[in-house]
Amino acid sequence: MVVFIAKRLGYMVLTMLVVSILVFVMLEFSPGNVARKVLGPYATQEQLAIWLEANGYNNPLWERYITWLGNALTGDFGDSIIYKVPVNDVLWDRLGNTAILGLAVLVVMVPIALTLGVLAGMKEGSALDRTISITSIVTTSIPEFASTVFLAAIFVFGLGLLPGTSAMTSGFNLAELVLPVMALVLYDFGYVARMTRASMAEVMQTPYIRTAILKGLPYYRVIVKHALRNALIAPFTVIMLQINWLLSGVIVVEFFFAYKGFGALLLEASLRQDIYMIEACAMVAVFVAVGTQTLADIGYMFLNPRIRFS
Repeated sequence: MVVFIAKRLGYMVLTMLVVSILVFVMLEFSPGNVARKVLGPYATQEQLAIWLEANGYNNPLWERYITWLGNALTGDFGDSIIYKVPVNDVLWDRLGNTAILGLAVLVVMVPIALTLGVLAGMKEGSALDRTISITSIVTTSIPEFASTVFLAAIFVFGLGLLPGTSAMTSGFNLAELVLPVMALVLYDFGYVARMTRASMAEVMQTPYIRTAILKGLPYYRVIVKHALRNALIAPFTVIMLQINWLLSGVIVVEFFFAYKGFGALLLEASLRQDIYMIEACAMVAVFVAVGTQTLADIGYMFLNPRIRFS
């Protein structure tokens, strides 16, 4: 078990190192362009040359990478070109906002998806199963940019029940969080529900479940004590992967509702060529992606005894 965890952590560190090299090379391979982005289009050649020399861009690429990596490990990603402040002053606040949004989505989505998936899998082929499956497919087929428009049209312009933006200009407002959460839950719960349904249906067909039912054990006890734990192994991995999607894949929802989150920050940095902000966002996104995958693998080992004792 310890060896398995150590290997997964080693793969995580190696992946982060490779990605850091790719991010650095892609975004800083042309030093002149970096200086132009920082100083603006009206900077003279002399000003560009002075900036490049002062910031070490005349040094070899590997030396610049080592310096950049060392600064990044200490949390120093440089100054944002857009906001004219250190990247950390903006990045972590935006990351916290997206964490709030993502946590709210998981709290609502996971119980709904797991419950519907288990119910559908228990009665494979029934009317309930078909209803849940069709609903899941329909909601998952509608992209976020369409569902946000539909929800705004209904609850903002039609019924007037909810605010149309989620900028939180007057502090945290739970009402402003409802529409972004609803849009993300509608899009995502169907996928998790379908995965849970498939896993539950497969478990219900296994010999030990059929034997338990034939022996006369209470159906509720068979489901809760025997079927449910094994059925939740695959959905657990899927749910862990949704964390990465909730971090950087919610750009459309955050931008539509003017929510000041990580996804909107990444979009702003890309559109305005804020190179240091892009580097920081990329590294954070990759760290979360690799970290959640590593946690999913470790959690899968604890849930599945065949892996734990192999």
